[in-house]
Amino acid sequence: MLCAVYKSTKKEQTYLFVKTRDDFSAVPDALMSTFGSPILVTLTNLATKEKLAFADIEKVKTNLTGQGFYLQLPPPKEDLLKAHKAQMVKLNHANNGE
Repeated sequence: MLCAVYKSTKKEQTYLFVKTRDDFSAVPDALMSTFGSPILVTLTNLATKEKLAFADIEKVKTNLTGQGFYLQLPPPKEDLLKAHKAQMVKLNHANNGE
């Protein structure tokens, strides 16, 4: 299964997979408006891949077949302050024998 992968000009780390290069007919207009002008990143054959770096390859294939596109959003940002505070609470409880 061949597909084209585009990056967004408006949304950082957001990618759009489509079945055919430069064919965005299956992508809703509202999504294309939010996505911005697509910039081609690569053409890839999903049939020869076992996995993708940041997306579930089976979900990508299913969405390409079913709706004609797949939108890959950036991973959620880690809240380092919240993680640090949680770690401090754990250490405090451990030091107090709780």
